[in-house]
Amino acid sequence: MRTIIIGSGAAGLTTASTIRRYDKEMEITVITMDKYIAYSPCAIPYAICGEIPSFDDIIMHTPEEYKKNRLIDVITESEVLTVNSENNNITYKDSNGKINELSYDNLVIATGGSSFIPPIEGIDLEGVFKLRTIEDGMKIKEYAENSKSAVVAGAGAIGLEMAYALKVMGLDVVVIEMAPQVLPRALDIDMAETVKKYLEDIGIKFIIGKPLAKIIGEDKVRAIYADDREIDTDMIILATGVRSNTELAKMAGCEVGRWAIKVNEKMETSIPNIYAVGDCVEVKDFITGQTTLSPFGTTAVRQGKVAGKNIVGIEAKFNPVLNAMVSKIGDIEMAGTGMSELGAHQNRLKVVVGKSKALTRARYYPDGKLIEVKLICDNNKHIVGCQIVGGERVAERVDAISIAIVNHMTCKELADMEFCYAPPVSMVIDPLALAAENACDKFKKIKKE
Repeated sequence: MRTIIIGSGAAGLTTASTIRRYDKEMEITVITMDKYIAYSPCAIPYAICGEIPSFDDIIMHTPEEYKKNRLIDVITESEVLTVNSENNNITYKDSNGKINELSYDNLVIATGGSSFIPPIEGIDLEGVFKLRTIEDGMKIKEYAENSKSAVVAGAGAIGLEMAYALKVMGLDVVVIEMAPQVLPRALDIDMAETVKKYLEDIGIKFIIGKPLAKIIGEDKVRAIYADDREIDTDMIILATGVRSNTELAKMAGCEVGRWAIKVNEKMETSIPNIYAVGDCVEVKDFITGQTTLSPFGTTAVRQGKVAGKNIVGIEAKFNPVLNAMVSKIGDIEMAGTGMSELGAHQNRLKVVVGKSKALTRARYYPDGKLIEVKLICDNNKHIVGCQIVGGERVAERVDAISIAIVNHMTCKELADMEFCYAPPVSMVIDPLALAAENACDKFKKIKKE
């Protein structure tokens, strides 16, 4: 039997490795347009600025290693042209331009997403870059080494990480964001302002609430934003989001929803022997039950494991998502999970917010960092979301809240929960407990009113 996997990102390669773990005989072929495989795109900004010494350091495995160690064929720099689900075969063009045909018993579509390029004038000018692949990162780094200024369009996590990377390289950086805040999909505006202020303090400038309208220029590019105002710059990075690649799924006859490919809990598409995983699929939100996207490496890996197990006959299910995220930019960390306060209002849910500001270590212990917690609870006092911004130890706290949310924990239960303590690593009362206590106090006040 043969399984063909289209795409070599985290979802595709995890599917391949999972199949091989449980089935030593299955023929596994991965076909990818990429030259480099088995790397995390999230690491690219850190390689650009030198926090990670080399791009080679973020490449975990080569196609040769997959062939030798796991008996998985990875065909690079090749494009799948057609998918015929009736005859169970695909055609692809290899790196030499030759058209090849392969049959399959199972097909996994792991085509990921592509950078969303806004339909504006000037995106093809020299000095304008997207950031999706390791090759994109290499081009940006080379160009930035001979530049003095940059504009980053988009203030999501990748955009801010890129802005910081370019600042570390010595460039003057301006970030343009059409939303009224930075990190619009991850944090509420009150938490996002802490991040923005930190970046402003290190010299990054922001233009918020105004879209990039067009790009002009010859020797230098100019970013034109609202009201025809201009910024002269040497380079522009388009960090304007990602769109799911669904073309091959549509060709195969798979059902596609509002956002991406529709799949069930087993990662099966509407075609029985075709699976889909990663950024190209829709998932279910744990809080609302609505379909959404979850473009995170952790989601991709979990989906790959589920698909791989089901392909070899081991029942596995992919659970609804909280879209937990974390990022570190310079000396500040930020993370979120579950529903934001804004998201709650958009879904017409009444919530109560508990907050705390504390230190990451005992107040008398040197080098403690400020940490700010925002806990979001529904009318039944169940925790539905959390955001944290601070100097350290943010990720593990958000992970703890993810566990609390899926287990329907209340703010009272969190406030009463046992936390560990030692002066070098924590306060005697954890900031999560403090935020939970604050939420409980607000519920008591509401009850009295």
